[in-house]
Amino acid sequence: MAFSIIKPGLLDTIQDLGRHGSGRWGVSPGGAMDGYAAEVANLLVGNDRQEAVIEIHFPGPQILFEQNTLIAITGADFSPTVNDEVIPRWQPVVVRKNTVLHFPSLVQGGRCYLSVHGGYCLKKWLNSYSTNLKATAGGWDGLALKKGDELPFNENTIYFAGLLKEESNFETLPWRVNTENIYQFPHEIGFLPGHEFGGLSDASKTAFLENNFMIHPSSDRMGYQLKGAPLSLDRPVDLVSSAVSFGTVQLLPNGQLIVLMADHQTTGGYPRIAHVVSAHLPKLAQLRPSDTVQFKLMDLALAEKMLVSRKKELHILQRSCMDHLNERVC
Repeated sequence: MAFSIIKPGLLDTIQDLGRHGSGRWGVSPGGAMDGYAAEVANLLVGNDRQEAVIEIHFPGPQILFEQNTLIAITGADFSPTVNDEVIPRWQPVVVRKNTVLHFPSLVQGGRCYLSVHGGYCLKKWLNSYSTNLKATAGGWDGLALKKGDELPFNENTIYFAGLLKEESNFETLPWRVNTENIYQFPHEIGFLPGHEFGGLSDASKTAFLENNFMIHPSSDRMGYQLKGAPLSLDRPVDLVSSAVSFGTVQLLPNGQLIVLMADHQTTGGYPRIAHVVSAHLPKLAQLRPSDTVQFKLMDLALAEKMLVSRKKELHILQRSCMDHLNERVC
């Protein structure tokens, strides 16, 4: 085995970049809430971008490493430590056998991601490692990780002990990711108008664009319920259920809003007044209950430009991390 769960966290699940292509069977795409952080965690340790990671909520787990391992932690800041020594996020770290990873305090963010070099030795369900808790499938037997679970790693040929200094619990490798532009202005979330946006009353359009909305404590991986001034349509409409996606903003009958997240249903019948732009989904995923959201109208050309730029940066990061890792281990 490669590591074991000494103490489980609030919700620790295996995730990847999603189970796409199964919506026709009513299966949610799922996957990491913050796909950017999950992908970067894999790239930092030389994995394929689609490899499985552990999505961790606060309070986080305590994990015992049973072999020398290269890891990366990205996303939220839960003050990660190895044997009570602080380790960096967004940077690869070699940890020594028989050390314990812990997340003692919440600084900021909603969820973080743990990757290991080579990935976890798991079986895919519908071509994805992601945990579907409702279907009890995928991930680690379709369940959140619990005390005593022992997760095996895929085999690798790197001798990580050679990268550790004598008596040190871990060694930080000298390359990292600058995420300043990704999570800048965390409460400002860009959107494109949805199909029913034009049906909002003028007062509701103004309220949607100018007011802040608070994330309700009952929000989860399926959707963020937003609390704010009630919105309304000019006239009632009867809608046929239609496709929805991660980031769709729906208007509920009580005038409140819900933003669909990673575990969203595949179709919905509520008015779709907006869609969060893909480049801002990582920011949205890192917000917590009681945080506020302010929606900012964007145009399609800018949204596409931001997404293409993000993908180019990730491609460069992948090549750079592989070059650094090859230099280090050779």
